[in-house]
Amino acid sequence: MVRGISGLLYITIIIFAMFASQELFLALFFILGLLTIHEFQRLVQLKSYLSYFLFSIVLFFLSYKHFSTVVIDAYAITAVVVNLLLLSDLLFFHKIPIFEKKNYILLIFYLIAGFVFLGLIPMREFFKPEIIAGIFILVWANDSCAYLVGKNFGKHKLLERVSPKKTVEGFLGGLVGSVIASLLIFKNWEAVGEIYTLWIWIGLALIVAVLGTVGDLIQSKIKRQAGVKDSGILMPGHGGIYDRLDSVLYVSPFIYLVLEITDYVS
Repeated sequence: MVRGISGLLYITIIIFAMFASQELFLALFFILGLLTIHEFQRLVQLKSYLSYFLFSIVLFFLSYKHFSTVVIDAYAITAVVVNLLLLSDLLFFHKIPIFEKKNYILLIFYLIAGFVFLGLIPMREFFKPEIIAGIFILVWANDSCAYLVGKNFGKHKLLERVSPKKTVEGFLGGLVGSVIASLLIFKNWEAVGEIYTLWIWIGLALIVAVLGTVGDLIQSKIKRQAGVKDSGILMPGHGGIYDRLDSVLYVSPFIYLVLEITDYVS
């Protein structure tokens, strides 16, 4: 009951902010970013106020002011490279060795970048909240279907040493759920269909399902290294803010680049 209420409140606040204005949307994610950084720094035992300052500056100049397209694109590419290195660590190492003494790399190009590109994804020619709302719907559909299918039908472990409860069946359920969600929002939400074709939304659903799961596993690995179950306690029944945003933060630089390429070639 508590989990359902806190989850519904979380979704309502995010959707409201998205469609209220770009400024309110960025303000909300600025606050969520500060809270996530606080939770992350506790996990990696990093005590620094500089990270909050860096986040504020980068979010303002890149996500809001769009300071330089070249800088933004270079930041996106670097963030994708760092995230792929994290994927390599997830698969082949028991810990995250290349970042053990370089937590600022992880902070800037994984965590802060995640928020920056969430702010930039809806910025095409002008602010289009339908895009970022659609992405979040795909993420929520993936998470919900993965949980339900995994809980009721899961038998084969996905990556047991990192997340014992995740199953192959759950992953496939999330993937199918995300694709179905892309079909539903395209068919029933006219504004979404006017922005991108059905095949692009299906492609985004696949990216969200695969890379969103990777983001979730990476966060699980970070928590396992820290010896904790949840990143925080701000959301009853869910854990911390970082627990709720781990998938979309990991996937956002990838989606940003895909949409940039799509807009360029179309």
